[in-house]
Parts: sequence; structure tokens; C-alpha cells
Amino acid sequence: MSAALDEARKGFTKDEIPVGAVIVVDGKIIARAHNLRESLIDPTAHAEILCIKKAAKKLGGWRLSRATLYSTLEPCPMCAGAVVHSRVKELVYGADDPKAGACGSIMNIASSAHLNHRVKVTAGVLKAECSEILKEFFKKLRNSKK
Repeated sequence: MSAALDEARKGFTKDEIPVGAVIVVDGKIIARAHNLRESLIDPTAHAEILCIKKAAKKLGGWRLSRATLYSTLEPCPMCAGAVVHSRVKELVYGADDPKAGACGSIMNIASSAHLNHRVKVTAGVLKAECSEILKEFFKKLRNSKK
């Protein structure tokens, strides 16, 4: 999760919502990303999506069945869907997202019995640190609009 927080910090310096993600296979980080929605002018450029794409390219296939995805924020419905469809084995996230979280907060796509793949989910890892960077970012954003 520390590596995902490093990615979130990179996003913060680019005025992106500071969410970071890493994918680990066999104990090694194979992909890293942070949000780039503003930079790329792309609503799908969430850290998790970018990280999944990098991992698939690195592994040479879209099935990430040996992968653990670490994200500083609970994935949204789009990202949770990508986690399921890429067959990620495990998702570990830091901060809950009570407004858009799709891995337990407002819905649970990652573990839905209606889908053909379920992801093991571990929540709250480095939760305080993951929450703090988001709070700091939005405080900075509010202060810049005054």
C-alpha cells in the first residue's frame, strides 16, 4: 500500500485527485499508476484502470488471476467492474468511498454472486494515510477557489 500511496502523491502534485494503485504478482510490483483524468482529459483514466492496463500488457494477457491490486481508495463501479472482468485475485484498498465505493460501501460489485468472478477484498489498509491525502487535496482545492 505504501507504493500505492507514492503513486497518489504523484497525482497530488499534478492536481489530480490523489488515488494511487499498484498490482503485485508473485510478490513483485508489475504495474503502478495514479489518476490522470485531468491530464489526459479522460473520464476513464482512474488509477485502477490504468494499472490494470499496464499489468495486462506486462503479462501479455488480460487475465490477472494471480494479481493483487492495491488501491488507496475503494474502487468506483467502473473500476470494480474492471477488477472483476480482468479476473484480479485480490483487491486491497485503504480508504472507504461512501459516495461511490463499489466494493462494500454503497454496493459490492467485487463480490457479487451475480457475476462470474468474485474478488477477495481487504479494506482499511493504511486507511488513515489514504484518507488524509484525499482530505488534504480537497482542502487545497476549496482554498484555491476562495
